[in-house]
Amino acid sequence: MENKKTALYSLHKKNGAKFVPFAGYEMPIQYTDGIISEHKFTREKAGIFDVSHMGQLFIKGTNKLEDDLEKIFPTDLKNILINQSKYSFLMNENGGIHDDLIITKLKNGFNIVLNAACKNTDFDLLKELLNNKYEMDLKDNFSLIAIQGPEAVKILEKITNGVSNLKFMSGNNFNYSGDNIYITRSGYTGEDGFEISIKNELAEEFVEKLIKQGGKLIGLGARDTLRLEAGLCLYGHDMDINKSPVEANLKWAISKNRINSGGFIGYEKIKLQIEKGVKKLRVGIQPEGKIIAREKTAIFSEDNKNIGEITSGTFGPSVKAPVAMGYIDNSFAKINTKIFLEVRGKKHPANITNLPFYKKNYVKGVNK
Repeated sequence: MENKKTALYSLHKKNGAKFVPFAGYEMPIQYTDGIISEHKFTREKAGIFDVSHMGQLFIKGTNKLEDDLEKIFPTDLKNILINQSKYSFLMNENGGIHDDLIITKLKNGFNIVLNAACKNTDFDLLKELLNNKYEMDLKDNFSLIAIQGPEAVKILEKITNGVSNLKFMSGNNFNYSGDNIYITRSGYTGEDGFEISIKNELAEEFVEKLIKQGGKLIGLGARDTLRLEAGLCLYGHDMDINKSPVEANLKWAISKNRINSGGFIGYEKIKLQIEKGVKKLRVGIQPEGKIIAREKTAIFSEDNKNIGEITSGTFGPSVKAPVAMGYIDNSFAKINTKIFLEVRGKKHPANITNLPFYKKNYVKGVNK
């Protein structure tokens, strides 16, 4: 089957994108300047990312919908404000992660941003779990654009006045060319930034305006190095159906009063893991020297016991050193524990370290 193309495909091509197949789409991995340059530009100025391959799911409904979604997600949906977003999970009964997602409360329902590779199965599963009671729309006619970096707010404010008033993990409707667009202050790079949901036919013109104001198109390659430096998980690599949010070191994303009240899918397993602990845990790993440990690299203890595996690894351009994450036996998860990574048949020293590798620059308050 031929890969799909986003509404920005022609613009990517015009800007010298190198494409790769990703989650059923032709997506830009990098442009002419290369991954390291794009990474640094995002950290220093503002990078523009086409994330239209991700799923934008709208579910219409009010109070009863909140009740029904709380039976699925471990999130306190009743107590979040209109236009507020939360990071959450779609899990199975064993606490395994079907998908990680961002859920936003709207006046007449919820918008859920799903991972590209999971969106269609998520849609079918949620429809089944909600017993087809609600109107659900996986919006193929909308693009999703992210602008990330210290200059993102200044650039976007020139095009959509008022975005600087948004708080982190909140959103609102804005007018653009006489049409409604929805913008949230969020992203997945460790920088302050925004995600813009906009009709496909307006997307290219909108991005060209962002470029004109000083933004630059950035590919999936730099998106990966940026998120890894920020200690953020990539679905299908750092989390999957065989790992729970507790094992993924993401229990902070499960609402405390939901842990007490329960009633969501996977609750019994999650509560048990929080109370009793887990055998394996996702940790930050800092290789010594210049060795880069890629996904599936075996992790060994000082006494040569195989204790885990790398799930993401790269060179971090901002921290000027190799960085990695992986799952290890919980008894070795203490910070500064010496471990060894088997790369090309040789074992190289590394240390368990705090996440993130790069200090996140999210804006908690409001820029005035």
